[in-house]
Amino acid sequence: MLKELIDKFYLDRKKDKEQHHFYITDAGKCTRATFFKFKNAPRKEMEARVLRMFDHGDSIHQLIMKSLFSVREIRVVASEVNIPPQEIISGRADAIISDGKEQYVLDIKSTNSMIFEKLKGPKEEDINQVQLYLHFFKIKNGILLYVNKDSQDLKEFQVKYDPKRVASLLKDLQDLKRKIEANTIPLPLPDWPDNWQCRYCQFADVCRAIGRRELSWEDFKKQLESQNLNLGL
Repeated sequence: MLKELIDKFYLDRKKDKEQHHFYITDAGKCTRATFFKFKNAPRKEMEARVLRMFDHGDSIHQLIMKSLFSVREIRVVASEVNIPPQEIISGRADAIISDGKEQYVLDIKSTNSMIFEKLKGPKEEDINQVQLYLHFFKIKNGILLYVNKDSQDLKEFQVKYDPKRVASLLKDLQDLKRKIEANTIPLPLPDWPDNWQCRYCQFADVCRAIGRRELSWEDFKKQLESQNLNLGL
C-alpha cells in the first residue's frame, strides 16, 4: 500500500515539459537528447525510485552546506545562487565560498560507491558545468566535491577557469540553438549507441528510429506516420 502511494507521489510531481532554454547541465551532453527535450519528444517515464534518488542527493547537499555554514575557516558567500540572466542558458550553483583570499564556485555531486571508488579526477561533464559557472560568475577557481552516498566519504577536486573550453561549450550551444530553431535533428554522439549517456537516455527509442543521420523533425514524424509506426509523436 505505502509503496504505491509513495511512487504515485513522485510520479505525479514529475511532469515532462517542453524545454525553452538551455540549462548549464546540458553543456557538453548529447545534443540530440537536448533537442528532444526542447521538442517534448516521447520519452520513457522515469522510475519513482530514480526520482527518490534525486531527492536523496538534495538532502546530501543540505548536509554539506550545513557543515560549511558552521566552520570558521570558510565563509559561504552565497548558496543556491543563480547565474546572471543570460539569453539562452540558465543555471544555479550550489554555493560560492571564500577562504579569505580566493572565492570558489562549489558544485556538490553525490554518487554511489562503485563510481566514487573509480574517481581519480572530476568527470568531464561536471568540469563543463563548473567552467560555465566560473565564466558567468567571473570567478577563477572552482571545487567539485563528490559525496559517496553509501559511506559518506568525500573527494574534492579543484578546477581552474579555462576560457577556451568555455568558448567551445558556448559555441556548441549556439549551434544547437540554430538546429532547434530550424527543426533539424542533430547527429547522435560519435560513439552512439555505446556512450554511457545512451544507456540511461529516456529518448532511446526515438533516437534509434532516426539512426545515424541528421534530418528534419517534421519529416521524421511524417515518415513514422507513413510507416504506421507509433512512438507517441
